[in-house]
Amino acid sequence: MGKLYVIGIGPGGLDQMSIKAKEVLEKVQVVVGYIKYIDMVKPLIRDKEIYSNGMKGEEARCIEALKLSEDKDVAVISTGDSGIYGMAGLILELKENNHDVEVIPGITASSAAGSVLGAPLMHDNCNISLSDLMTDYELIKKRIKLAAEGDFIISLYNPKSKGRPDYLKGAIEIIKEFRDDSTPIGIVKNALRDGQEAYLTTIGEFTDEKVDMMSIVIIGNSQSYIKDGFFITPRGYKLEQKK
Repeated sequence: MGKLYVIGIGPGGLDQMSIKAKEVLEKVQVVVGYIKYIDMVKPLIRDKEIYSNGMKGEEARCIEALKLSEDKDVAVISTGDSGIYGMAGLILELKENNHDVEVIPGITASSAAGSVLGAPLMHDNCNISLSDLMTDYELIKKRIKLAAEGDFIISLYNPKSKGRPDYLKGAIEIIKEFRDDSTPIGIVKNALRDGQEAYLTTIGEFTDEKVDMMSIVIIGNSQSYIKDGFFITPRGYKLEQKK
């Protein structure tokens, strides 16, 4: 019996992957993943058996990975963290009692984007995907409203696509009901990988022109502010001012 590893490879650069994730990818016999994710780790898996497919092929990938792991060591890869919009949940839903599964975490997109912007996630925060492929849009809007009302810092995943051109605008309008116009918003495209771009603005001046599916949008809470080009959310420490 082999073992199945569900690996979060982080933003996509090999330098942003955990040591354990690298070690496991180097030792397994088979690597399973979305075509673009396989390309990201090619230097580590040149001698491996590969199973890959395109978008919306997640279930087929997981079924194949579980089958292959019956007699081989297999790694299923996701960008970011495998347990945050990744493959870990689906693998665990599909696995049988005889499957040996280990989940290996990675840097999720909100953490990657937050590090580029400064320290926006220092207090209670949440991730909300604007994709309605698996979640009803009315439920997405309800979650946004409740998170905004609860004063959470909000990271929006899958913020804008050709099929959903107005969802991000709608989300910002909901959040505006609970935030001042000066509330910081950070946009990061391709966080911690090639082609990275970052922008800081406020909720009062926000436009979605620079946002796409490769972006993460982070909206601050009522205490967030911008200082020296950094997006900061105070944790609540009682700081003594220098005299």
